[in-house]
Amino acid sequence: MAGRAKGSEIEEHSAMLRKKQVLERTPSQETSAYWIYAERKIGKYPEATDRSGKWLIFMPMERIDSVWERIMKATEEGRLGGSVKAATAKPNSNAVNSDRKVICVYSYDWQDREDVMRIRAELRSLGVTWKIPYKADADTDAGRYRVTGHT
Repeated sequence: MAGRAKGSEIEEHSAMLRKKQVLERTPSQETSAYWIYAERKIGKYPEATDRSGKWLIFMPMERIDSVWERIMKATEEGRLGGSVKAATAKPNSNAVNSDRKVICVYSYDWQDREDVMRIRAELRSLGVTWKIPYKADADTDAGRYRVTGHT
């Protein structure tokens, strides 16, 4: 029995280390998953409503790691919304251009214009000064992507 418990413990520890390695990878290094994620660690943020959405930050693959690092940190510190995700190096059929990747910065409700614009202002302070679109999650759920003809 003790051998089995120890083996199970070792397997659990190995799984935890693999998960940590995946979490520590940058978007340009990750090839086994389509997305990497970060969540708010400081402060509270409202739960997503059926009107949740996200700012879409498109950029060349060679710049995504540095921008992701700033956005991930700001999210964890409670300066943005509740969560963010970044497209990785794994090829994705929903991508319009394989050389450009996206970071999604989520807001809980697009009708809360003050919060949506607060997040955009914070993104501007983080160096995202180019035009960025906002997309409702309902549009994503309905399969509305630029690659399929939706703008």
